[in-house]
Amino acid sequence: MSGVVISGTGLWIPEHQLTNEELVDCYNKHVDVYNEEHATAIANEEQTAKAYSSAAFIEKASGIKSRYIYQKKGVLDLDRMRPDIPVRDNSELSDQAEMAIHAAKKAMANAGKDASDIDAVIVSCAYTQRSYPAIAIEVQDALGIEGFGFDMLVACSAATFALQRAYEMVKAGTAKCVLAINPELTSPQVNYKDRDSHFIFGDVSIATIVEQKDTCNSSGSFEILSTKAFTKYSNNIRSNFGYVLNANDSDPLGKEQYFSQNGRSVYKEVCPMAAEHIADHLSSIDVKNEDVKRWWLHQANINMNKLICSLLLNRQPSEEEAPIVLDEFANTASAGSLIAFNKYSGDFQSGDLGLICSFGAGYSIGSLIVRKL
Repeated sequence: MSGVVISGTGLWIPEHQLTNEELVDCYNKHVDVYNEEHATAIANEEQTAKAYSSAAFIEKASGIKSRYIYQKKGVLDLDRMRPDIPVRDNSELSDQAEMAIHAAKKAMANAGKDASDIDAVIVSCAYTQRSYPAIAIEVQDALGIEGFGFDMLVACSAATFALQRAYEMVKAGTAKCVLAINPELTSPQVNYKDRDSHFIFGDVSIATIVEQKDTCNSSGSFEILSTKAFTKYSNNIRSNFGYVLNANDSDPLGKEQYFSQNGRSVYKEVCPMAAEHIADHLSSIDVKNEDVKRWWLHQANINMNKLICSLLLNRQPSEEEAPIVLDEFANTASAGSLIAFNKYSGDFQSGDLGLICSFGAGYSIGSLIVRKL
């Protein structure tokens, strides 16, 4: 049986950028309004005053300096503070499908593939903008791909879990070539009025071609040597918005519906869990940690990545060993590790080893060990 390879990736970046300084300026104005409106309750200790934020605080806490956003309009409007994305008619291409197609076309060109070469489409991300029909099927139709498509939701591990499904399909022979896409439209689920989370996420779309080694004609391909997935239930990262709100009589814009996390618990629990997962995965195919040239890790927090790598290497990694993209992109949910792979894999020589790993809500961890052909 032929091996399975990643033969190409494609990265699409929205035209709008949102800096820490812009976010903080709007957020701090909101704080002034909020504290003034609730001054009496705050004075009576019935409510807690909101605290200011700063760009320096955000960068120190996360490593994030900026992010891209699908629609900037509305986010910095003090009376709105959420993206203003116009409703599209059902006959029009959906926003998320459009994002997916931009990245897909780049990945297909990079891998030297056209629609007739692809058997399956997976759209896998933290959020899809509707329940059905699947975004993947919409993308499949728009690209003229025969076969089948489906959506997956695995929060920040969606990309690695999708690549594992693609690998398994190609390995089993149920598909010869799979297009996996991560159109991360995260901004609508950001609470821009919350100091602890308003800066975390950015929008982006990335696509990956997975195919049989025998059919690959790309010079930049990587053979997938092994995959590993792990989940363990935790309440520490949540996003509660869903269709049942209509039956709950809940406020769809209530703060409890947006992304939220217990950041300190996530840091303490996920870092050792991810390091153990990665070490066990490498050991399972007799690869030593020090033999890995590059660690393309999930891009949520620079301090998490440094700790995980230090647990694996017994030292701090260099920027070359564990590249960071979240300073520019912020946390792009599942797409972060693949953005790092897309941008920092061109210097690999034949035989070099690398590891792609994501970790996030669930908890969920997914990893792939790859070797440059």
